[in-house]
Amino acid sequence: MSYTQGGNDGRTVTSIPLTDANPPGSASVGSLVRDATEQMSTLVRAEVALAKAEVTGEIRKGLTGSVFFVLALTVLLFSSFFFFFFLAELIAVWLDRWAAFLIVFALMVLTTALLAFLGYRKVKKVRAPEKTIDSLKQTAEVLPQALAHREHTPSLEKSSSR
Repeated sequence: MSYTQGGNDGRTVTSIPLTDANPPGSASVGSLVRDATEQMSTLVRAEVALAKAEVTGEIRKGLTGSVFFVLALTVLLFSSFFFFFFLAELIAVWLDRWAAFLIVFALMVLTTALLAFLGYRKVKKVRAPEKTIDSLKQTAEVLPQALAHREHTPSLEKSSSR
């Protein structure tokens, strides 16, 4: 049997009770099957909710990192043309004109590389949904045991046909 609990923020959380609501021997087979089905449904919904929460968090991290890549491209493409042109002409007072423009270009490339590096570091922090993977592994360990137990137990149809 699953229960719905109201939270302080108005949301409800469906959970599986940790204690048996029906003492042993008092529940019918039909209610036991219904309770098991409800609990499996609740478990699957909880797994999906966990996966969704983890993936959403990782997507946010990835988007944050991609913002740095967008900034790097913005600096590269729209790199304050007039300011850098002015800087090159100012340096040309002391150096040859070609050397001044080469220095300005190198500064633009370094700025782009720095922003791209910051974006790479953010994207590199994106991880796999480890909690979901662990939870699914635990569920996979429990389910085969339950299925194996069901296969060794005589079914209701066989016992009722006798």
